[in-house]
Amino acid sequence: MTPATAHPLQHAVHRATPYAALAVSITAFCVGTSFGKQLFPAVGASGAIAYRVGFSALFLLALFRPWRASLRRQDLFAVVRYGAVLGLMNLSFYMAIRTIPLGLAIAIEFLGPLTVSLLHSRRPAHFAMVGLAATGLALLLPLRDTPHALDPAGIGFALLAGLFWGLYIIFGKKTVHLPGGQAVALGMLTAAFLVVPLGIYEAGTTLLAPSLILIGLVTALLSSAVPYSLEMVALKRIPANRFGVLMSLEPAVGAVAGVILLKEHLSAIQWLAITFVITASVGSVLLGDAEDTVTPVQ
Repeated sequence: MTPATAHPLQHAVHRATPYAALAVSITAFCVGTSFGKQLFPAVGASGAIAYRVGFSALFLLALFRPWRASLRRQDLFAVVRYGAVLGLMNLSFYMAIRTIPLGLAIAIEFLGPLTVSLLHSRRPAHFAMVGLAATGLALLLPLRDTPHALDPAGIGFALLAGLFWGLYIIFGKKTVHLPGGQAVALGMLTAAFLVVPLGIYEAGTTLLAPSLILIGLVTALLSSAVPYSLEMVALKRIPANRFGVLMSLEPAVGAVAGVILLKEHLSAIQWLAITFVITASVGSVLLGDAEDTVTPVQ
């Protein structure tokens, strides 16, 4: 390969890497959450989230060893704040999917990052993509012509998860200047201190069952350790507006995972919504330009 051809290829790979990281993150999250929901009958939502966050914290601490680099006081505060909203986001979301389908819970939760996207949008084309994503998400919500209404408590927890998801994006931006993996590892440790005691209180010694521990390990790896690490890669180089719109893939992937892994039914209208969401996500990438990059927030 000649230098003339190597440079464009390297440039393309460089530009594609954060988007590939985000795509793998979304897929792993939805598959892992489907495994986590299967734990609910045995240990409840709090027990499942204790597995997920607790094991994820151990994975990330072992992988990144965040103690090797010291933290300034303001950075420690930023990491703890990031970890707190991370834990509350996970707990609220798991409380939501106790009573409403996975794809719909993600769709409602997405109001948080969608709001972040709108607040950071500058170009009319970005507003158009956000509008298309919002239309798809609205179609995903079974507000009419459905035999069963969504559980109000589930909707409330999903909205609360959306609030914390929006804060997660904002606070995550405050930590991207830290050494690789340090923020996400210490953030997950903070989240574990918040949610693991709740799981122990609800499930008790049932959490020690070997078969459940194995499912909990898979859940933690796929739905937390892998996604949050890859999202930190994406957050470094994807603008806040485009990051938020790209995350609209998650309701679509979650709905598909619910159909395949949890046998959750989707109507024709909801499949149409998935098409809108994916179109908005692809459009947000195609509308980008080379200068549209993110400088890590200090």
